[in-house]
Amino acid sequence: MSLAVQIRQHGGPEELHVADVEVGQPGPGQIRIRHHAVGLNFIDVYHRTGLYPLQMPAGIGMEGAGVVEAVGEGVTHLRAGDRAAYAANPPGSYCEVRVMPAQNVCRLPDGIDFETGAAMMLKGLTAQYLLKKTRPVEGLEPGDFVLFHAAAGGVGLIACQWAKALGLQLIGTAGSDAKCRLALDNGAAHAINYATEDFASRVKEITGGKGVKVVYDSVGKDTWDKSLDCLRPFGLMASFGNASGPVPPFAPGSLGAKGSLYVTRQTLFTHIASREATQAMADDLFQVVESGAVKIRIDQRYRLADVQQAHRDLEARKTTGCTILTLP
Repeated sequence: MSLAVQIRQHGGPEELHVADVEVGQPGPGQIRIRHHAVGLNFIDVYHRTGLYPLQMPAGIGMEGAGVVEAVGEGVTHLRAGDRAAYAANPPGSYCEVRVMPAQNVCRLPDGIDFETGAAMMLKGLTAQYLLKKTRPVEGLEPGDFVLFHAAAGGVGLIACQWAKALGLQLIGTAGSDAKCRLALDNGAAHAINYATEDFASRVKEITGGKGVKVVYDSVGKDTWDKSLDCLRPFGLMASFGNASGPVPPFAPGSLGAKGSLYVTRQTLFTHIASREATQAMADDLFQVVESGAVKIRIDQRYRLADVQQAHRDLEARKTTGCTILTLP
């Protein structure tokens, strides 16, 4: 048996219930893992509310770290006793023990503790594919400006540090002066408080009127239009989330008028669709964390029993850095 968070219908945080569930043996291609810590991400809110619908009843959570207890037939990259971490479908990481597909589970290096592993996989792999794979047509070179919304969040703080290591000048946005300071402390070249400043105007000031080569946007509806105005000709608008709601329909012709812009909607799970791609991206993430160039900041810890409050705080944008659930 395992304690696990389940939802029986889409809705608010009150729909998150902790229950005892039975955990079986792993089948072909699966493992059983006992979590030491579990990561929280905004995609968990999308699953709970039904923006990304789940079949009910459902588990929730996409990220965790712990020890492999058993492996099923055909699993060769893991064995019982391995320390491991993952970002993976299907949802269900908010639990003590689970059986899950092995494809996206990676051995966790000895130099990275379980809490860090649980906090960094989904957010770190997201930062990796954004900065390394989601690039404008003209490429990114040291000294180039990029705009990153929600720069004080879990993905944002990793991206601030990683961008600095790559020589990029990251302009971060956040909703308070304190969050802007946090982004600057973690490597952002500039930070804009979008609650008190027009971020599009500030971006043009910072870049000498040229604009940025790429905007990385997980906010969605509230930042979309002005983000397009921040791009230089042939720039890339890279959407990877909808924290403020889905982007409404827009006229493709507007992209031409604004400078022959490119638009893409990215998801992590396209990038980690194979075992080989997952491992290559994870190795890159592990290396940059173990080198010290990127430090994983865990600013909030909640007990599994307090998962409803964790979701309330996440939705209210009261959190910074990474958030984890600790287990008994």
